[in-house]
Amino acid sequence: MSESLTLEQAMEAIEELQTKVSFQEHTIDTLNDALTDQQYQIEKLQVQMRFVMEKVKGFEPSNIAKLTEETPPPHY
Repeated sequence: MSESLTLEQAMEAIEELQTKVSFQEHTIDTLNDALTDQQYQIEKLQVQMRFVMEKVKGFEPSNIAKLTEETPPPHY
């Protein structure tokens, strides 16, 4: 009787382990999909950042003087 109980317990333990492995595989697949999506978004943002940086480099310098270069108003 004790042998069949041990066999039954072993079968339950195996089934539980299979369930856990299945859940972990699903979790890994979900995380992999999220990571792939994030990598795509990062690459897209890098392209946009390069575009913005090139645009900013092309701006003309401002004609407005810095505060340190301004002459003080007459009341000083």
